[in-house]
Parts: sequence; structure tokens; C-alpha cells
Amino acid sequence: MVVVYRQRNKINKARKRSDELLLNILPAEVAEELKEKGSADAKQFNEVTVMFTDFKGFTQISEKLTPTELVAEIHTCFKAFDHIIGKYNIEKIKTIGDAYMAAGGLPVANSTNATDVVNAAIEIQQFMQQHLQQRRNENKELFEIRIGVHTGPVVAGIVGVKKFAYDIWGDTVNIASRMESSGEAGKVNISGSTYELVKGKFNCTHRGKIQAKNKGEVDMYFVEPG
Repeated sequence: MVVVYRQRNKINKARKRSDELLLNILPAEVAEELKEKGSADAKQFNEVTVMFTDFKGFTQISEKLTPTELVAEIHTCFKAFDHIIGKYNIEKIKTIGDAYMAAGGLPVANSTNATDVVNAAIEIQQFMQQHLQQRRNENKELFEIRIGVHTGPVVAGIVGVKKFAYDIWGDTVNIASRMESSGEAGKVNISGSTYELVKGKFNCTHRGKIQAKNKGEVDMYFVEPG
């Protein structure tokens, strides 16, 4: 009887550990679907707010740091970003080098995703300002980021069978990336579509129609800290 109990206990611990690892990779709803069906269906979302962050002059800065220092710095920043988006019910999608991508409004649709993501973006910039001052006081290389935000439809799902990942596709992702690259360090740059959903909740400065690579002229706004 004792042996059976110990075996069950080991199995339960292994299952719990497996579930924790899965939830660290996939959203809870997608992980449950994957466990039940062995697959997860791609889904269309009509309104998702996508955020991209990117470090200014990262290549030049990275050449001045040791690999250990560089990885430690990225980890410090991304760990803080993870904590911030967790507060606002935002899903981390992936990191690509020094770029960080997240989205609100999925895997469960909601009507607050634009506000949630803009709030998170502002808080991320506030963290980076504090972190920048700390590094300046320590005479270390300075890291600043641009943040871009755009709202629109996406398709979301799991890709691959090895090291699979939850990802999103669509023009919304491309435009969000353009919002980041067309922004400025220390600023949160949002598109006209996001602005229409958050105006009145934040102080926004219209930048006019800005040329975005492969997208023509796009209305852009800087969100000013309240």
C-alpha cells in the first residue's frame, strides 16, 4: 500500500511539473486544448493589440559588452517586462534577439486590450527610465527602447511539433512592428486604430501621417506619461 502511494505521489508530482512547464510555454486555454485533443486549432481574433519593443543601437552596444554582461542585461529587462505584462493580462508571444513581442485580447477576447497594452507599454518605459538612470550612475552602457503598438485582427495558433510555440500572424503584426521602428527611444508610439480605442484615457500627441516601411503613410501618436 505504501509503495502504491509513493508511486502515485511520484506520478502526480511529475504531472504537475509537466503542466507547469506547458503553462510556461503556452497560454492556459491553449495548453488545456492541447492536452485534451492533442492539438490546438488556429483562431481568428478581430481585435488584438500587439506591442513590440526594441533596444536602440543594440548592435553597437553589444560590441562593448561581454556575452555574459549582454545576456544578463537582456534578462533583467525582459524579466521586468514579463512581470509588467502579467499585471495587465497580456500574453507574451516571443522574443527575437533584443526584440520583445506581446499581445492583449487573446487567447480570450476582451474589450480592454488596447488600454491594457498601452498601460503596460507606459510602465515598461518607466522601468527603463529608472534602469537607465541606474546604469548611468554606474557608468555602464545605456539601454533605451522604442515601443510600438497597433490594434487589429490576427490569427493565433501553435506552430511546429518540436519546441512548438504559440504565435500570431497578420498585417496587424507587421504594422505594430512598423510602429516600433518608426518611434523614438523612450516613447510609446501607437497607431491611429489604437488611438481611437484609448483616446480620452491617455494624453496623446498626434505626430501626423508618418511614412512606415511598406505600409505608406500611417497616423501615429505618442502617448505621453500622465
